[in-house]
Amino acid sequence: MALQSKPSSGRPWQDILFNRRNLICIFQGFSSGLPLYVLVTLVPAWLRTAGIDLSTIGLLSLVTLPYTLKFAWAPLLDRYRPPFLGRRRGWTLITQILLLVSIGMLGAYQPADSIQSIAFLMFAISLFSATQDVALDAYRREMLADDELGIGNSFFINTYRLSGFISGSLALILSDTIPWGLVYWIVAGFMLVGIVTTFVVTETADDSVAPQSLRAAVIEPFIEFFSRDGWRSALLILAFIVFYKLGDSMATALQTPFFLDLNFTRTEIGLIVKVATAWSSIAGTALGGFIMLKTCINRALWLFGVVQIITILGFALLAQLGHNPIALFFVVSAEYLGVGLGGVALAAFMAKQTSMSFTATQLALLTSVAAISRTFANATTGYVIEAIGYFNFFLFCMLLAVPGMLLLFRVAPWSEPATGRKAF
Repeated sequence: MALQSKPSSGRPWQDILFNRRNLICIFQGFSSGLPLYVLVTLVPAWLRTAGIDLSTIGLLSLVTLPYTLKFAWAPLLDRYRPPFLGRRRGWTLITQILLLVSIGMLGAYQPADSIQSIAFLMFAISLFSATQDVALDAYRREMLADDELGIGNSFFINTYRLSGFISGSLALILSDTIPWGLVYWIVAGFMLVGIVTTFVVTETADDSVAPQSLRAAVIEPFIEFFSRDGWRSALLILAFIVFYKLGDSMATALQTPFFLDLNFTRTEIGLIVKVATAWSSIAGTALGGFIMLKTCINRALWLFGVVQIITILGFALLAQLGHNPIALFFVVSAEYLGVGLGGVALAAFMAKQTSMSFTATQLALLTSVAAISRTFANATTGYVIEAIGYFNFFLFCMLLAVPGMLLLFRVAPWSEPATGRKAF
């Protein structure tokens, strides 16, 4: 019998926190995050070490466009069922196997000689990863009760970010002693965590309510979303999702090249940065999830958004201090504490905006919109840094975070509980 999402029922927080569904979120989050961190952390460090300039590295981040456009093929995952494991698990397994192979193949190329082949593989990884996210996001929304969205997404995002320890710490340390080709296959092997999880969990999709035609799968989710409270309401929500994380997305877009330019060694980055990132991300998303057991999504968005803006300032201070390992640890810790808090609140907000009848496609639309800020940040950051320098760049990132906070007045007022789409 498929697991079904249940409405909030005022259950004790212990029942919401300690259950099998949160354990599933943990392993699926790891599988979801690993490919992205290969693209945004490991590959930029590899290319910079090989002497590739920042502008080229920044432009290569455009291969992550599938994260922004995944809503275009998400209806296929709602409409068609693979001949094994069910609609959600079947598509998940297919993408996870493709990711294992394509990540491992990256190390077969030399950046100086095969940048086009590397770009093609990066695009393939991005495409497979974005498709995996469509299936996993739908699975999680169908599995979790409404009162579990905050803590469930907290666990998912925690391990999503913890997977960055593999590509941004372990892989960098290994690259000092073994060839890059072997490093990439070791990283790819960690996709087995997701593959095993996919075989173990129970299917959530109910085939009886699946779209009966491709046309219905493509059109009806968008009609429902834009007509529910009017197109103005829908557009404001989409704008908020873009701008809420824009500041910290840009601040962290090329952080590894930034640390290298401050003369930190790859081992220092692997040990200091990734340890700081790991603990603070875990603390931020866990704290965010616990806070959201006691308060509504709206107020969490306000509180956590302010923290996001303040913590960006640490990068500006580090740009002035230069090579200072202690400052590096505290700056990265503070930044990812804010990133973790904001991320879990935004994920819960997006899940609440979806209809259970069109889970995969509507969540793909919202998470694709959320990826716009990351894609824009990664593509333009190199040019902005080279034009104004690191210190001014991070001040600019703080300003970019303000529009998202202003939109909260319309999409998530402090005084109004987050019980779905706000009426305008």
